[in-house]
Amino acid sequence: MIRKILNKYPVIGQFVRFGLIGGLNTGVDLVILNILMFSFSIFEGAGYSVFKATSFCFAAILSYFLNKYWAFRDNSENHKVVQFSQFFVVSVIGAIINVSVATLIVTFIKPAFGGEVEILMINPLKDQIWGTVGALGGTAIGLIWNFLGYKLLVFKK
Repeated sequence: MIRKILNKYPVIGQFVRFGLIGGLNTGVDLVILNILMFSFSIFEGAGYSVFKATSFCFAAILSYFLNKYWAFRDNSENHKVVQFSQFFVVSVIGAIINVSVATLIVTFIKPAFGGEVEILMINPLKDQIWGTVGALGGTAIGLIWNFLGYKLLVFKK
């Protein structure tokens, strides 16, 4: 039954694979981000934005290969430079969306709501937890942009 639906609507399978890849990439993003925040004790501001952009770039490189060969099953060898350039442009726009949302969360939402949930958080980790919350918010907002961009612009058939 499920196989029949997936054969009839291949976009569902693509989106599921894209989501799994996104989960893996989010893990890579968060691990790198948290290592950087912990190593340098920088949890907000310009330093946080640089760390978030760096962690996003590592995840995006992994994303290209997994999306190309697994999610969208694009085994074409033609125009690799053009395709990677398109992927890069979509990813940069996605990174801008991702980093902007993450930075807005740690800059504006954390001060507005941080005091109310502070009691639930271990004090020394409070800033790092908010950094992670910001990263997850950026990832959630960028998800739809990235899927549509990759499907309609980069890996179109």
